[in-house]
Amino acid sequence: MNRILLASAFLLVSISAVFADETPSAQPASAVVSPVPAAVSPVPAAVSPAPKAPALKLVEPHLHITRSNIAGHARIALTFDACMGQADERILSTLVRERIPATIFVTARWLKRNPAALAVFLQNPDLFELENHGQNHIPTVDRPTLIYGIASAGSPQAVRQEVEGGAAAMVAAGIPAPHWFRGSTAKYDLSAIGEIRAMGYRIAGYSVNGDGGSLLGAVITEKRIASARDGDVVVSHINQPTHAAGEGVAKALVDLKTKGTQFVRLEDVEDTGDDKTTQ
Repeated sequence: MNRILLASAFLLVSISAVFADETPSAQPASAVVSPVPAAVSPVPAAVSPAPKAPALKLVEPHLHITRSNIAGHARIALTFDACMGQADERILSTLVRERIPATIFVTARWLKRNPAALAVFLQNPDLFELENHGQNHIPTVDRPTLIYGIASAGSPQAVRQEVEGGAAAMVAAGIPAPHWFRGSTAKYDLSAIGEIRAMGYRIAGYSVNGDGGSLLGAVITEKRIASARDGDVVVSHINQPTHAAGEGVAKALVDLKTKGTQFVRLEDVEDTGDDKTTQ
């Protein structure tokens, strides 16, 4: 009898030991002994935030020409951008009829679509100076950004392509090699200005925004351009024949001529541009 009791007791002890090995410990995780004492556990070093890239500074350069300093005969340079779209005959016909000289900045894209207007320009070399507005009307900024919703060139190589591509299209169309450049949106970063100048171009800013990118109404456009003063460089657009601004441009040209304004092209006078765009 005693032997039976001893055997039963031994069996119970063995079963309890097995269950103890298979059952997870009831101890909280914090009570588990760590190989390194908690008091000397290494503390992760604080991670320094990555340095921020310097903010992209864009400039919209101004340009002035030498004044006439003759009362009643202000000297003004009219410049027109031909970005894309069609030629605005309201403006073009007024320039030709009134014999008003102007500097026209053309893109390769505009040249392809407007052979008739190009022929008028080339037939009137005493009136029109044709200069470079780029290949695809891409802002010549050498870092990625959006300007008025338009993606910039984004790299020095892309800036060079925009400038050189526009010039190549002009020469292929029978236009003399350009000396001036004006990029899409007329905004640049300083490094891109240096790159364009190193290519041999003067960069055409302006002092009077005549038509607000061709988005203004006829009346306000006329007032803006007619307010130009001696030494001003006016920028407007000659590629939006359906916009009201073109009507205002045409009227302002006649207004200025009536006042005795002396119109000149950029190649005819000395100039001063800020942000190292001409010096």
